[in-house]
Amino acid sequence: MLFGAHVSAAGGAHRAVERAAAIGCDAVQLFTQSPRMWRSRTPTPEDARRFRDAMDEHGVRAAVAHAPYIINLGAKDPELLEKGTTALRAGMEAAGILGLDAVVVHVGSHRGQGLDAVLDQVAAAIHHALEAEGDSWLLLENSAGAGDTIGRTVDELALVVEAAGAPERLGICLDTCHWWVSGVDVTDPGLLGAELDRLDRTIGLERLRAVHVNDALTDFGSHRDRHANLGEGTIGDGLASFLRHPAISDLPALLEVPGDGDGPTADQVAALRRLAGSD
Repeated sequence: MLFGAHVSAAGGAHRAVERAAAIGCDAVQLFTQSPRMWRSRTPTPEDARRFRDAMDEHGVRAAVAHAPYIINLGAKDPELLEKGTTALRAGMEAAGILGLDAVVVHVGSHRGQGLDAVLDQVAAAIHHALEAEGDSWLLLENSAGAGDTIGRTVDELALVVEAAGAPERLGICLDTCHWWVSGVDVTDPGLLGAELDRLDRTIGLERLRAVHVNDALTDFGSHRDRHANLGEGTIGDGLASFLRHPAISDLPALLEVPGDGDGPTADQVAALRRLAGSD
């Protein structure tokens, strides 16, 4: 397992690698574009060189980008759908230039239209994103299940993958907090195993390419997406069951926790390694 965290890319993508390594990571997650604005920037060849050099220098072996939170591939408004589709494609293009392993995206919300009504537009947006040059995967993240969000269950994610025709480089990123608050007990080895078996049957475990490891600030089944530091939430040390499952053990495990208010800290990375049995 590779242990990582989402860190700031202020000053350039290579700075994110440096920050991740400084807190004990061998994997990194970053934003390549603003998470809450439509503005994007295409990395230059020099950006890519500095990024790869930093990866080599610091022994960081996996790098993932997170797409902007404002993307909604299920949007009813054509303008918002176009902006989201364009932003996702820009993120995939940036990932290809930098040589990132994947881009993680929240599919969004159908806004009361029903999942079936938006599957075709979601599939079209996915195909447009995957036309970007490079080998980066596009990973659909499970949601916390609030409102009309898409991807609250493995079966919903499977419907999206199927609608897109299960193209190469389309995969899944599981978030422990989201799974917990959507009603999947990640602390129970039997229930967890059954859910991962379901994922294997409907999507294929080979498409599970990364995990977000977050404790939950809110209760099991609450459908509220509030991350807590490891050991300070309602999941607690039960996260060990998730991290030590064979289906997870070879994946990048990425923290998205508040830390001391500025994101994951070295203590949280150490806690992640301990829960995985690798301290």
